[in-house]
Amino acid sequence: MGKYNLTALRVRQTALRQKANGKISKLPPWVDVVADIPPAQVLVRNLPIQHELVRQRVKTLPDFSEPQIVFEKDEKPKPKSKKPSRLFLPVEIKYEEDQLRKEFFRDHPWELARPRVVLETTGKDHEKYDWGRMQQPGKRLDGESVVQRQLWLLNNVPDMTKSAAYDIARREFYQLRLREDIERRVAAEEAEATGANFGPTMLEVGMQLENKEFERWKQWAKQEAQVQEQKAASFVGAPETAAPDDSITATEETPEAAATATPRV
Repeated sequence: MGKYNLTALRVRQTALRQKANGKISKLPPWVDVVADIPPAQVLVRNLPIQHELVRQRVKTLPDFSEPQIVFEKDEKPKPKSKKPSRLFLPVEIKYEEDQLRKEFFRDHPWELARPRVVLETTGKDHEKYDWGRMQQPGKRLDGESVVQRQLWLLNNVPDMTKSAAYDIARREFYQLRLREDIERRVAAEEAEATGANFGPTMLEVGMQLENKEFERWKQWAKQEAQVQEQKAASFVGAPETAAPDDSITATEETPEAAATATPRV
């Protein structure tokens, strides 16, 4: 069949030819339908439409007295005319929040370690949240708050740059995080003052685990030192020690010597 397999396009012709040659006694019921609605004859897959990332900005233009909303596109050089490598895959959809979110969590990786509540929403959070401020009622403060706040500043504040919006959003985020830490510490101190016992802190638990591991290491090191000393003694050889003499010592006197000894005056 060559490079292309056209069997599926010629399925009706094959069925008619088999009926004429007597291979089949009855035409399939789909023959007339395929005649009315033939399969596509296009053998070349069209290139998918590339989605452009459009950014909304508010800028002061010389021809207008008030700031105007401007839609910007990525100014990238046009790629060379070649067949894309991801031809049969869906086209990637890009949003401006994706890049902002990637930059924030790259600078604050520990924010991903905080516990989060994942709930399915309607996708219309913008209708009940006003990102003119960082803290929102009914929403926990997290990295997404910084992203949405930065995006709101870029879309609504005239002549706002990306770095300036990021600095403003981070400053507000740090202040709210500091306030949360102070409130949590004050609440713990008030509870302890009224008799609450929270047990050892994370630092104390860590020190206990470290001390336990250190004691275990000391026992292991002592055993290893004894093994090393025994190996060294077996190679060198232990020094010979003189056997104790059970005969007469200089400090002891025999009965015969005591009898012949002259008494002292």
